[in-house]
Amino acid sequence: MANIPATPAAAVATGNRVSPSPRSSPCLPRRTAMLPSIGAAAGPPSWSSRGAAAVARAATGSDKAAARTIINPNNVPVLSFSEVAERLDTFQASGARNQNYMAMYSSIFGGITKDPSAMVIPIDDHMVHRGHGVFDTAAIMDGHLYELEQHLDRFLRSALMAKIPLPFDRSTIRSILIQTVSASNCTQGSLRYWLSVGPGDFQLSSSGCANPALYAVVIESPSLQVPAGCKVVTSSIPIKSPQFAVMKSVNYLPNALTKVEGEENGAFTSIWLDDEGFVAEGSNMNVGFVTADKELLMPRFDKILSGCTAKRVLTLAEQLVADGRLSGIISRNVSVQEGKSADEMMLIGSGILVKPVVQWDDQIIGSGQEGPIAQALYGLILEDMRSGPPSVRIHIPY
Repeated sequence: MANIPATPAAAVATGNRVSPSPRSSPCLPRRTAMLPSIGAAAGPPSWSSRGAAAVARAATGSDKAAARTIINPNNVPVLSFSEVAERLDTFQASGARNQNYMAMYSSIFGGITKDPSAMVIPIDDHMVHRGHGVFDTAAIMDGHLYELEQHLDRFLRSALMAKIPLPFDRSTIRSILIQTVSASNCTQGSLRYWLSVGPGDFQLSSSGCANPALYAVVIESPSLQVPAGCKVVTSSIPIKSPQFAVMKSVNYLPNALTKVEGEENGAFTSIWLDDEGFVAEGSNMNVGFVTADKELLMPRFDKILSGCTAKRVLTLAEQLVADGRLSGIISRNVSVQEGKSADEMMLIGSGILVKPVVQWDDQIIGSGQEGPIAQALYGLILEDMRSGPPSVRIHIPY
């Protein structure tokens, strides 16, 4: 496997690639000077030693006092780099995070870290303060990456639409992602990755960003979602225009508000309608229906995100057509009335796989129970993740 390339922070952009340069980037003069001090013999304590001390403080409860100091508006301290690092360790040891971050790659420091306290990105990265970035994901199942190729293709299409130059070519990005999962030793979870125009300044234009950035994080998720039936509501949050809906950018505030709106109304999520009033998608998942004629029906992808999991479900559903449980598979406009009158409704996405919907607003869907087709599709996608063909499963060399 290829080695992880050196950080583009010491590189200059050349078209869609980044070539090594003997000079440091003008965007990162202070950051590149700080990074070598991490773990240096004469510098601040190592991440691991600080982490052990932070765990000890957490055990005695002193981390709570440190947390109060961090947010005390009447006594804001000026901290050195080592003090910041120590407080990040304390924050991590406090249990404030509810997910396990197993590894992170950053092109800013040109490598992988397994210390969650070091999993940071520059505040002047335009992905942070302007939303000029894209992202994607891939599930990790039994030591394999599921549909990485399909997600990576969409990732690069999103970057092209967002006018983000690539720091590396596709094969190098793919290699970095696989190496990051390998370093994490995570066999069950998810890989998330981002492309940004990079750090440089706080302007609106990205012209001052010399080094586009790639980030990736491995998140451990030992348990799978149980496909229990759920309620959804119609969203009042305006849907993104098709130009932005088909691009997987980091601008997910409408998506987040749509999810929150559903939860505030006792539902799992909300359902968006498009500008013509047809069913569009959920907050970050596609929607499917089973009609009275036993057709699997999905809204067209021309105005919404083309879900990799949804497209795979459409392929796997051919097995249900072959055995007679479905009469056909179709993608077209779906009215709200047709959706609410369906025999079955389901949400489809990489984080939930296939989740049955038993109620939409005040309307009970079908029998009000998890439908047999939704359950069958969940079983098919789960089997595909565990034993599907090489086109959808990549073995991780741990």
